[in-house]
Amino acid sequence: MQQPTLGSLISDTELGLRCVWPQDRALHRADEVTGLTILSAAQMLEGEPQRHLTAGTLVIITGSLPRIRGRAASAWELLLEHMHTDGCSALVVTDVTGGQPPGALPALCANYKIPLLTTRTYPERWQGIGERIQSLRLEGAERRAAQLSALVHHLPLQLADPGAMQRIADGLAQTLNVQVLVSAPTRVLAASPATAAESLAPAIIYQSAAVAHHPDPSHTQLIPLNSSSRAETVLAVARRSPFDPADLRVLRTAAKLMGLIDQACCENRTAAAASSACRMAAVELLLNAEVSKARAVMDHMAPGLLTPQTARIFVIETSHAHRDSDLRRCETLTAGRALAVADPHAPGRIIVIEPIRPAEEGDGDAVPRELTRLVTELAPPASLGGSGIYSMSLLASALDEALSAQQVARCRRDAALPVVLSAQHADLIELLPPRDAQLWARALIRPLLHPAAQWEQFRDTLPTALAHSNTVAARLLFVHRNTITRRLARASELLGLDLASVSVSNRIAVSLALEIFTHRHWPEDDLAVDTAPTLKSLLAAPQIEAWATAMLRAARADPRPLIDTAVAWLDNGARIESAARALNISEVTVRAHLRALESHTERDLAAIPGIRDLQFALYCVTGAPVAIGPVRKLATAA
Repeated sequence: MQQPTLGSLISDTELGLRCVWPQDRALHRADEVTGLTILSAAQMLEGEPQRHLTAGTLVIITGSLPRIRGRAASAWELLLEHMHTDGCSALVVTDVTGGQPPGALPALCANYKIPLLTTRTYPERWQGIGERIQSLRLEGAERRAAQLSALVHHLPLQLADPGAMQRIADGLAQTLNVQVLVSAPTRVLAASPATAAESLAPAIIYQSAAVAHHPDPSHTQLIPLNSSSRAETVLAVARRSPFDPADLRVLRTAAKLMGLIDQACCENRTAAAASSACRMAAVELLLNAEVSKARAVMDHMAPGLLTPQTARIFVIETSHAHRDSDLRRCETLTAGRALAVADPHAPGRIIVIEPIRPAEEGDGDAVPRELTRLVTELAPPASLGGSGIYSMSLLASALDEALSAQQVARCRRDAALPVVLSAQHADLIELLPPRDAQLWARALIRPLLHPAAQWEQFRDTLPTALAHSNTVAARLLFVHRNTITRRLARASELLGLDLASVSVSNRIAVSLALEIFTHRHWPEDDLAVDTAPTLKSLLAAPQIEAWATAMLRAARADPRPLIDTAVAWLDNGARIESAARALNISEVTVRAHLRALESHTERDLAAIPGIRDLQFALYCVTGAPVAIGPVRKLATAA
């Protein structure tokens, strides 16, 4: 049951209420009546009530009414002044004999804008009405408390919570059984249910026009949110039954809460934009070697973050649609330890700069570990590349290395872990186009495959024999040195290749083909083609170029001619003496250059895998050495 209004009491025929002022019966009819105060004429003349009235009170004067003059006029004035100040709903005078109220009273009530009514109902009857009003008021208070409690239940822990507006809209829709739409000028902020946008959008777009043409305007309410930043944001609600004053109070409370949330979200977005611009400026300065300026920019936002002298860079490639959310996750994971920004030059790329602190200050692998876990959780085709540790003034080079590593990671065949934290450490065979690599390997070693017994001997012997001298290979395989010599000679004859120790290019090619064929098996049906690719075509893949660039970057930056030494060394069968004569330098210098290359590339140049990686990287980056293998014997070629 709803709280009674002045209109509902006038409509109750048992009360016999008649409106004296105002003549327009529609005015004040919706005013809520929250209680009754019954005074006799004598009590009124004595000055009662002395400011004991509450808003919405209906004041009833019983008994014979005095004329408005002298002391009586002052009493009437005092009563009406109190009623106006306290927001009372109306003044009711009783006259069971059917007489008229004092002649000046209607004008006096009009002056204070207090409706004047008369009634012929005895005071005893009004006592029951007062008890009913109090009962309804208590029920209404309990209902409003329950509604507000339900609304408070949906409040967020943080005002800037992006889902807070929708949760309050859902709670409001459930509490008042209404459709809810919160709309800004350019977008919908919340809707409950989802179809509310269709039914309430016209009311927001056309405002009063839409409400004016509604069959019952009281069923739709438009309430501006109390947001100083966007006052035009509106809460629109609608339902089949009218809203009573208590419901409207709940709606206004909800609008205030939503306004605070809207304002907090706007301020949070502004602060986030400023923070993002600050981080972006710092990254741009670091990449331009303006380290001191970058530290000054970040000093207030993250004191001490850029204090270290070295750092490494990670590059995450993700989808353009998800980059903002992925960036937020990245910022959360690396907070206080790294600087994460969206790359302005690539729509799906995130750059992370991790300053390297002394080992005693924390877990040095924490950031790459967290980023690796993040990338494995992101939607494909996300990938991660990383650089080595660089001086703060050389982070542009670190970014190039990280980009190369990311390109390598994107082309990895292990889709479950698209991560390469350093491109030069990637496995070359993992980067080769798998089907083409298998076709090339099978075509190269086909003469060794039949008969089966012969292939088993070659499979068990050749990988070790090609990687070491005959004496060392014999010792490792527990066979006689002559056995190694015979099998190498037989393989050389069948393949038409010189596999002597000085034929580095051929040994590298056969060793690579054996590893691909024996450890990277491909189904037979998929390999039935007439023409096999060449090794040079395999090395033309973009991920191989990225791998080679990263591997040789440090060596190319060395002021010594390390690349020229490496090319000459490989062109001369990996013999130091011949390379020294070709370059007209000492053998000591050649050895020093090779040691530097081992350090820069992190490869063992005394082993076939290390020599192979160096040869292929040099070929991809410089086009040399000329012999990229396999090189057929002249007699066989003829």
